[in-house]
Amino acid sequence: MARSWMAAGLLAAWPGLAWAAPGTIGATATATGSATATILAPIVVTHTPGAALKFGKFTAGTGGAVVVSPAGSASVTGGVALVLGSSSAADGFLVEGDPNRGFAILTAAGTVSFAGTSLAFTTLPSAATGSLNALGAAGFTIGGTLSVPAGVAPGSYTGSYSVTVNYN
Repeated sequence: MARSWMAAGLLAAWPGLAWAAPGTIGATATATGSATATILAPIVVTHTPGAALKFGKFTAGTGGAVVVSPAGSASVTGGVALVLGSSSAADGFLVEGDPNRGFAILTAAGTVSFAGTSLAFTTLPSAATGSLNALGAAGFTIGGTLSVPAGVAPGSYTGSYSVTVNYN
């Protein structure tokens, strides 16, 4: 008998051991959980009609770069020279989706090509993130930096790049 009291005392002192109250063996209990779902309007990005990232007209000289800000102003580096009267422009995009939601803007590098020659450019959005207004709309612009090697062939270079938007 002393052993059973000792065993009971040891078991009672054992940490983390749970004891069932009398009458609960085999009893069951049920509770109800809750669930929610929020469905957002799809986020859509479209290119502004007639807009384009325009690096303008320039001479290559000894090479360098043409930089167009997201506001559309151009500057040059190295031996590149803008031609007087040249016009530059930032590209434009419209985002539509769930009102008052935030979104991230991701842009990729691109190339412009002419007669088998390609020139690389990087892109720079006007902001890394944006917010849709109460109507579910927002806009942003894209500038970029075009690398111009020395002695590149004259011509009208065209190309593209991609833009992605995601809800935050």
